[in-house]
Amino acid sequence: MLAGEYFPMTKKPDRDKHQLKERQKIESGVFDRQTLISISKVLKKGIIDNMDYPVSTGKEAIVFKCTSSSGSSIALKIYKISTSIFLKKMDYMHGDPRFSKIKLGERDIVFSFARKEFRNLEICEKAGVSAPKPIFLQGNVLVMGFLGESGLPYPQLVQTVCEEKFLDSILADVRRLYGAGLVHADLSEYNIMVGNDGTTYLIDFGQGVVLAHPKAEEFLERDVRNVIKFFAKSGVVRDLEEELKKIRG
Repeated sequence: MLAGEYFPMTKKPDRDKHQLKERQKIESGVFDRQTLISISKVLKKGIIDNMDYPVSTGKEAIVFKCTSSSGSSIALKIYKISTSIFLKKMDYMHGDPRFSKIKLGERDIVFSFARKEFRNLEICEKAGVSAPKPIFLQGNVLVMGFLGESGLPYPQLVQTVCEEKFLDSILADVRRLYGAGLVHADLSEYNIMVGNDGTTYLIDFGQGVVLAHPKAEEFLERDVRNVIKFFAKSGVVRDLEEELKKIRG
């Protein structure tokens, strides 16, 4: 059974070779029975009309650009049940009081990471952090706002020319996030997108932890260090301790 049996997979015009290349990376195993059930339930909710094409693939998940029932672009993120990589990331679960009683079955762990990202995105939305808008969660399938224009995703920070205003914006969001009781815990130039108007967006919140997590401060320091180190390569220099002090207030 293919995803197309639930959604007609439309082809993006040839000029958008990015989507075609991403689509070729997808293994048939991504659409296992449980994932197809989750997608079917999303469809029945009337949230998505069409699953258009993949815009990002990784070891943990695949993100599709979709068309909503209103005709707007939204994103659908599928956490891969077939991967064992989540077992190596249990440090981000253990110690987070929100997920202290998760089951250790493969499917349950993947579902928990999807639920964790959805909850973290809800915190971002309430705190005014620039991040994808959480829309709906079903099992290992997360529906959220699409960050892009004309069907194409915004570039990652690593793909852009660094500007000091980008760093200011990112650190301001890290500060808002911390003020809301959350640390991204996996922040880097690969988990930040830059809009056409220069707005920066934090993405991939599956590893985000609340401040009650025993390693929250360690993760915060690593996040800020990663970002500062990346900008320093372009001559935009900041002091790590000073920025951490600002974030912690």
